[in-house]
Amino acid sequence: MSLSIRHESAGDEQAIHDLTVVAFTPVPQSDGAEAPIVAALRESGALTISLVAVDGPEIVGHIAFSPVTAGSDAEGWYGLGPVSVHPDRQGQGIGGAMIEEGLALLRGRDAKGCVLVGDPAYYSRFGFRSDGAVSYGDVPVKYVQWLALREVTPSGELRYDPAFG
Repeated sequence: MSLSIRHESAGDEQAIHDLTVVAFTPVPQSDGAEAPIVAALRESGALTISLVAVDGPEIVGHIAFSPVTAGSDAEGWYGLGPVSVHPDRQGQGIGGAMIEEGLALLRGRDAKGCVLVGDPAYYSRFGFRSDGAVSYGDVPVKYVQWLALREVTPSGELRYDPAFG
């Protein structure tokens, strides 16, 4: 495997769209909104970090980071997601590698932190925690997670870009 991670380039849009659709089709919790969310974030300029994992010429993974508001704190917080890995390549560490790279880029931006809605068993390995400090609509708080990248703690309701609906 000659996997590398790079920033999205012009011309990657369709491959990212197709990958995202394929990656989320078998996910029971998915409503199919992930690919349109990425496109809407890109179109509005809110796709702050967009990384792809490539193996040779093929894009096998994608991760998006976009600004969020955590309670009354509207600066320096980013949402992680969606994360897409081709179903044939899942379980090979591709998603984790993209998460680590994205978090390193956020640290380089002096971001306050990162939030997400996802599986605590998976994301806790990257330092994310779900302690009820932040919430997101009616999503159970155990799935609403945060990671401080500076000496701050978020609190309150998360607000994502309008692309998330």
